[in-house]
Amino acid sequence: MTNKELADIFSSIADLLEIKGEIIYKILAYRRAAETLTEHGRSVSDVWREGGVKGLRGIPGVGEAIAEKIDELLQTGKLGFYEKLKGEVPVTLIDVLKVPGIGPKKAAMFWKQLDITTVEALKVAAQAGKLRDMPGMGEKSETKILEGIEALSRRSGRTPLGQALPIARDILAMLRSLKGVTAAEAAGSLRRMKSTVGDLDLLVASADPEPVMQAFVSQKEVARIVGQGPTKSSVEFQNGMRAQLWVHRPEKFGTALQYATGSKDHNVRLREIALDKGLSLSEHALTKKNGKEILCATEAEVYAALGLPYIPPELREDRGEVQAALKNKLPDLIETRDLKADLHSHSTWSDGRATIKQMAESARDRGLSALAVTDHSQSLGVTGGLTPERLREQRRELDKVQRELGDSILLLQGAEVEIRADGSLDYSDDVLASLDIVVASLHTSLRQPRDQVTKRLLNAIRNPHVDIIGHPTGRLIPDREGADLDMDAALAAARESGVALEINAHPMRLDLDDVYSRRAIEMGIPLAINTDAHHPSDFALAEFGVATARRSWVTAADVINTWSTDQLTKWLAGRGNVGAGLAPAQRRATAIATRPGRRNRVAPTKSPAKKKVVAKKKSSTRKKPK
Repeated sequence: MTNKELADIFSSIADLLEIKGEIIYKILAYRRAAETLTEHGRSVSDVWREGGVKGLRGIPGVGEAIAEKIDELLQTGKLGFYEKLKGEVPVTLIDVLKVPGIGPKKAAMFWKQLDITTVEALKVAAQAGKLRDMPGMGEKSETKILEGIEALSRRSGRTPLGQALPIARDILAMLRSLKGVTAAEAAGSLRRMKSTVGDLDLLVASADPEPVMQAFVSQKEVARIVGQGPTKSSVEFQNGMRAQLWVHRPEKFGTALQYATGSKDHNVRLREIALDKGLSLSEHALTKKNGKEILCATEAEVYAALGLPYIPPELREDRGEVQAALKNKLPDLIETRDLKADLHSHSTWSDGRATIKQMAESARDRGLSALAVTDHSQSLGVTGGLTPERLREQRRELDKVQRELGDSILLLQGAEVEIRADGSLDYSDDVLASLDIVVASLHTSLRQPRDQVTKRLLNAIRNPHVDIIGHPTGRLIPDREGADLDMDAALAAARESGVALEINAHPMRLDLDDVYSRRAIEMGIPLAINTDAHHPSDFALAEFGVATARRSWVTAADVINTWSTDQLTKWLAGRGNVGAGLAPAQRRATAIATRPGRRNRVAPTKSPAKKKVVAKKKSSTRKKPK
């Protein structure tokens, strides 16, 4: 079994247990197991073959009970506990849970009272008006369910970017290793790094396509060959995803790659430019009026032949990129290496799977100079959210870790503060002001009416203690659409308050999306690209947030966590300018200056490196939750 197949089983178990009404901790154990298996870099089957149950227990996050169940699955292909559970709860209810607005309690109610076990049955019942008189329902709720079913149908057949990209990279690595292959690249929406993709479109440059095609269709993950020809083949993998491969001669690869990358509208713009120059552009070549072909081995050559600078794939959506290229005004897009801090992460103090020290060391080893530990606030009970008392305890541990790690990385204490259903924040102003950084987020009651949920978000945006709005819409790709927000109002309020909006890098979120992120920077609103890391391996997700930012025309200067630690902490200390007594900015500055384990700022030394360290140390002393 693949890691994904194992993860899918444990995820299904969690869903069925939740419908059944099991205790939350048992449910979370299976969800975390699914996440661990998905994220594990090695084949779990290989780990098991080499070390059995003991080897499985060596996987971070896999305890004895989960290891034994993986062992049973790999030995027999089945899991007795799962089969028993499917006998108790219809497994098709898992699909019902994918409908936006349907949680486990509603799914269980529909099943037990109306014998609804499928999405189609739910649709029929809603259309017939059979849901509105049930407890907690009404005509509006019924309408929203129908809208949710329609939204679900629109998402079908597309795969989240975070699932598709690793698969594509593995295939491309195999193809590049073949004799005679000079280049291999992904194309289509995957190369443009859209949040979801359809089939995988892959291109290879080789003068000998036959062995390439054979290697492609012979992959062990292939469930069936959809079609196989001399230069094009299509396969379907065991996970249901499809991939197409085209092989082109190396001298024509650039034109083919540009064409296959798209988008369709971008390519139409290029063909218009080609026609103006007396050329025709196809997937094979640029052709002059006399029929002579201009062969392009690279995409840069294609754009140069049209009188354009190279346009990065993420921009190719016909959103003004061709016009900007004609004027030599393309943005200098942000890159992952520009990120110097991660300002949204979790530890074992709430629902993270690693200690503060483990998270800090991993962030440091990845080249980050600052990390904000922003565990959940108290009302989000299922995550083990922190009370103010536990926040104070956590601060002591964070200061201890800071002393141990010294100047290698700056640690900020924060909190991801819940924006409650009534619009209030989960901590008092005094608690918020005591922390280095505050991320305010929507997690619950996302299906409130537009005016109500927007008002909640605006309250958080306007709170002077809030520094960043985390994953603003609350969407989860592909299962949950974001809240129905008035984004015009939210962006206007963010511009006025100076709060930063987050591009959450987790591929299940990518929130803000590329459309609103671009609007934000055009309005002068600062952005933060954060991983929302719950495990050290999650820091690698930064590339997905950067990809969304690049699709948004974002430069490094637009993102607060590209700044130096000194610049960042000065910005944080200066946030907020209202309140009785000491203003929030003053309270924060005082907290930073007096934080245990930090020295006060001293005069610059002769060494630039030491000067930078001193700046880090001073700024590290603030306190504010996330």
